[in-house]
Amino acid sequence: MGIARGATDNATNNIRALQLNDWTRLQCFGHRLHLAIERGVKVPQVDRAFEVCKKFVSAFSNTWKRQRELANAQTQLGLPAHKLITETPTRWASKQKMIERVLEQEKALTQVLQADKKTRHLALTWQDVDVLESVNKALSPLVEFTDALSGEQYVSVSYLKPVLHLFSEQVLKPQDDDTQLTKGIKKSILDYLNEKYAEQSTQELPDMASLLDPRFKTTYIQAERVDNMKVKAAAEMESLAAKQSKSAERVSVPQVEAAEESEVPAKKQKKSLGSFFKITSRKRQDFPQSERVH
Repeated sequence: MGIARGATDNATNNIRALQLNDWTRLQCFGHRLHLAIERGVKVPQVDRAFEVCKKFVSAFSNTWKRQRELANAQTQLGLPAHKLITETPTRWASKQKMIERVLEQEKALTQVLQADKKTRHLALTWQDVDVLESVNKALSPLVEFTDALSGEQYVSVSYLKPVLHLFSEQVLKPQDDDTQLTKGIKKSILDYLNEKYAEQSTQELPDMASLLDPRFKTTYIQAERVDNMKVKAAAEMESLAAKQSKSAERVSVPQVEAAEESEVPAKKQKKSLGSFFKITSRKRQDFPQSERVH
């Protein structure tokens, strides 16, 4: 309702298209989360650990012999017979999955590499392991939100404010057993997201979406903005109702006249596309995080 808006990434053509149409821009949450994480892990010791981790994975991806030796080591050590995961640069979650798998298989991987003089130097040091564990602890809780908030089969903008609140109060909140590195990564990610979504130009859309969602209403809207958002919502609904009423009058009058002239019963009007999207009371099954947000 109201002013047109668009959710996009940072591509120049997308930004320009929205500007030309005078649309309010709300950047894709998944894209912003990716940028926040990339900034959060941009630390020298993390960069080194990532590079070592990638070499670690590459050493086993390029030879069937090491893969066979890894399988034997997994059996000896009672570890899951899992394959290593290769990072995809454009998907931050693949980096986290790569780290998680390396940590899971670290003992087996080290056993194989240290058995060969040519690959002993690739084995992770205890400092590398500490860094990877710190990174994994900060990022692993965020993985489930990426796909959930990028769904194409359902509207997810009303979850934006609740998820940011959940990040602040639970997911990215420092814990007593967090290392300084984990705390630093969490803080950097949260600061970036809060900064970007605090921009006045993008506040109205997530506030309006939360207000109209019966699960959230005004719970996640700043107290000083609640009355203003209610007034705007009421005004926009009245405006929309008036437009629909005028449109219905223009369509219905000619149909009645035609029916009188031909004395043929008027055809039943087809349902509008909007009628298929009425809000129902059934529980949404395609967004499992909704229960957590409550």
